[in-house]
This record gives sequence, C-alpha cells and structure tokens, in this order.
Amino acid sequence: MTELPKYDELPAAPGGGRSAWGLFGPDDSVGLFNVVTPEVTRAAAQLVQTGELFPLDVPLDFFDPPLFERSPLEIAVKVASEGRALDEVYNGFNPQAASQWDALSHVAYDTDAYYNGASLDQVLNEGRNSIASWAAHGIATRGVLLDLQRTAASQGRTYDPGSSHAFSVEDLERARTAAGVEFRPGDVIVLRTGFIGWYDGLGPEERARVADRTVLEACGVEHTEDMARYLWDSGAVAVASDCPSVEVWPMDRSDEAFPFGMLHRLLLAQFGMAIGELWALDALADWCVRHGRHEFFLTSAPLNSPGGIGSPANALAIV
Repeated sequence: MTELPKYDELPAAPGGGRSAWGLFGPDDSVGLFNVVTPEVTRAAAQLVQTGELFPLDVPLDFFDPPLFERSPLEIAVKVASEGRALDEVYNGFNPQAASQWDALSHVAYDTDAYYNGASLDQVLNEGRNSIASWAAHGIATRGVLLDLQRTAASQGRTYDPGSSHAFSVEDLERARTAAGVEFRPGDVIVLRTGFIGWYDGLGPEERARVADRTVLEACGVEHTEDMARYLWDSGAVAVASDCPSVEVWPMDRSDEAFPFGMLHRLLLAQFGMAIGELWALDALADWCVRHGRHEFFLTSAPLNSPGGIGSPANALAIV
C-alpha cells in the first residue's frame, strides 16, 4: 500500500489527533515502513549516480556525557591468543545514545496504548513494535534532505540550535522549495538543523550541563497538529534529524497539550512513523549544496534485537 489516506481522512484518535491503527493489519509492528516495497526501493536505487557514500552516524562516544543522562559507553578490550587476537565487550551500551532510531515501542500514545493497539505487556513480553521488526523488513528507500539551517540563513533568519527554537510547517516548506524536491510515498525526510555542529563547539563543562534533560534546550519541529498533518500527508515513512528529539525540546507533557505537546505520541504510536535522531548530516548537506541535488538512496540496518526499543541508525546516504 503506497496510496495512504490523508491525515484528515484517518479515524480520530481517542484523545486527539488521528490514528493509522489497523492500516496494515491488526498485528502489524512495522508501521509505515510497509510502504517501502521492492518497487519503492528499486526506484530509490536509481538515484545513485556517483556512488559516493555518506555515513550518517556520529561516533558512539560523540556525546560525552550522553544526552538525557543516558549511560556512557565503556569498551573493555581483551587481548587473547598471546597477543595475536583481540576481543571486546561493550558495557553500559545504550543504543539511543548517539545517532539512532526510535522503535515504535519507544513511546506510547497513552497509558497501555502503543502503536496499533499493542499493550505494554505485549511490548515487553511479545516483542510487539520492536526494532527487530524493521531489521527483518530492511530499510532502503529515498532520502530527502531539508537544510533548515542553510535555508534560514539565506533568508536572514538565524537561530540558535541550542535553544528551544521551533520550526514551523512553513519553515519546512521553505527548505523543501529551496531543495527543489517533491515528496514521494516511502521517503525518509531528513532535517538538518545545525545542532550537531553547535554541540561539537561546546567545551566539557557545557557538554556536562546540557546532558541533563532538565537543562537541555534544543531546536526541532513544532509539536502541533499542523506539523503532524504535514508529516503524514507528505507520504514519508520516517523523519530523521541531527537534533536530539526531532521535535523541539523540551516537550510539553502537560494534560492541556495532549497529545501534540509530545509529537512522538502521534508519529510513533499512532502513525507508525519512524523517528531518527542525532544523525550526522553536515557532510551530506555540503555535497547537496555543491551539486544542487537533495535526494539520495538511503539505507539503514538497525540492530536485529528482539524486543529492542531503539538502535544505532547504521545509516548511509548513497549519491
């Protein structure tokens, strides 16, 4: 199924917004990646012209200390066979501490209401909506880069990526127009905000300060119904960015803002739309500007982790 209903044609979700539950069957755990059929992948592969590769993951220890007070990675290397072989063990490995995917099991719409009606028990004990569903399906499709930072700068509208700057639907549309692309079903929309570059310029004390989720401020898309509608109606199966949560941080978890104050609730838990965070996009963005082309073949191999709720992105843009 590549022809999806429009947002306003979807059934209403009980607490607000719209729901895609059941669109791919009652037991589905793959979500919108179902749209990425062999035909969609084959069409995306035709975008490869030069064969240049752009890995989109930062090093696993890039965020030091990790954001949101996640556990730091420790690698224990073992010398074996009298120095003729090495082995290693990852301690404290959090698969969402660097460039990563949120699985559909990461955030619920509401209490006991995960994507496609899965309960918390089904997520924890039956593997519903786990990252392994995407690993088994495979991810290879068209990526479209919207360079929000460059577009804003070209129009004299600068912002601080380390602030709670919210990008509107109009901001995304300006970047799409500047990129000269039209969305197609099966796309991964990739948003460059400049956050990674901003973080890279911080000193140790400031990095330690922003690792605290109660202190961190970060740019991202506005958490509104207009943004939810825009992303669904684009036909995208996923949205990824270089900022910590795709949507502006902090989120608004108040009852009054439900469900749009935390857009993850709609994207993951109602739409089945994948969310990628903290991707390394600067080199790819530079190439896109130089060549005037903002579409590419995107591949990703998430961890085949039964029950897993996230994974390193392991993403490549191939141009």
